[in-house]
Amino acid sequence: MDLDALEFLDEERDAWRPFEALADLTDEQLAVPVAAAHGWTGRQLMGHLLSGHEVALAVASELAVDETSATRERADADWETRGGEVVNAEIDAIWAALSMDELRDRFATLPGQLRGCLPVVPASRWLAHSDHQRFFRSETTAHYEDHLADLAAILAAAGR
Repeated sequence: MDLDALEFLDEERDAWRPFEALADLTDEQLAVPVAAAHGWTGRQLMGHLLSGHEVALAVASELAVDETSATRERADADWETRGGEVVNAEIDAIWAALSMDELRDRFATLPGQLRGCLPVVPASRWLAHSDHQRFFRSETTAHYEDHLADLAAILAAAGR
């Protein structure tokens, strides 16, 4: 595996690690809305972050076999057409419909699935492709950074 790929994956893994604390919260703690986290619950934060992983995994799977990703094109067009507020509300509803067991299972497995898929993508299609590299960073490390304060507020509300 390319050194840049290892660096990206190590950076992503390190940035994700603090969010793993959400898995240690009880179902009740995950259901408490936290004003300092935009009124989100821990469950909502988990689903929100996982939605980025899910899209990134689909894009990586497509880029592993092709130069382009129809999933990325659809997601970008949807965001552009309907806007982030509408898309995020829809994402929230989709993840809220899952049982806590299913959410916890996906929270435990989806990040690793993404990490396992990215090395299969030719480096020219994600690391050396500035647009795709930006996309993967926006769905992983940059996305995590955007939500560190939310994580801290949710964990503080749970007494952690």
